[in-house]
Amino acid sequence: MKTSVTLQTTLTRKPFQGVGNIVRFNWHFYVLAALLVILLLALQLWAGAWLPAWVHIGMQMGVGLAVGSTLVSLVVSYYVYDYSDLYQFQWLANLPINATKSETIKVPTMVNIHAGFDETSEALVAHYSQATWYVFDFYAAAQHTEVSIERARKVYPPYPNTQKINTSQLPLAKDTVTCIFCLLAAHEIRNNEERVVFFKQLQQAIHPTGCIVVVEHLRDIANFLAYQAGFFHFLSRQTWLTTFASADLQITKEFQITPFLRGFVMENK
Repeated sequence: MKTSVTLQTTLTRKPFQGVGNIVRFNWHFYVLAALLVILLLALQLWAGAWLPAWVHIGMQMGVGLAVGSTLVSLVVSYYVYDYSDLYQFQWLANLPINATKSETIKVPTMVNIHAGFDETSEALVAHYSQATWYVFDFYAAAQHTEVSIERARKVYPPYPNTQKINTSQLPLAKDTVTCIFCLLAAHEIRNNEERVVFFKQLQQAIHPTGCIVVVEHLRDIANFLAYQAGFFHFLSRQTWLTTFASADLQITKEFQITPFLRGFVMENK
């Protein structure tokens, strides 16, 4: 299978779509930030004459932090989700995804797995148009509690023929899949044991010459500076390495898409 990098994903993405979706589906955070700013400003106006100088300074710093952190997170989100190569998928050209390793693979089998909000299947299917594709959605509200995903699902219809799955029971036969993509999704599996079981099934499903591609934000300094407390929603690099090792996967390539996104390509040990 050729891995041409001539993509037309921009046909389905609008300007500011990424950062717009973040605000749209996480509006409660921005409402809380706005209420905090309004409260601090109102206190200064109402009780300013009775408040000591250090309290005024503290309130002003609080307003500055609330406004500044919100603006920084929005700018970074625009950079990651609208400006960068994330959804253009040119970065695929540098990955060891090569179905021609084995002469037994005539028609590659590809799988894309997401957590309820799918912004990648259309582009990936267009990119690897010669493959047989399966799209899976593992999101379960009772386990993967994320209000933003619930909101996104009401706005964006699923990709055609998307199958709802359970993280512990993937409908994939052993040694049959050429490549599995799990992009910005697996961190929604918050339970460590559940996550290992999930990746163990992916490990068993890939062909001996196949691979798994995972892209995630990390709980690191860059994402802390960008998203402050929001970076706790991500997992650390060490947590991912432990998960992959527990699932008998070896990392063959590690790469970055912006300083805020880390990618892993894995094969069977």
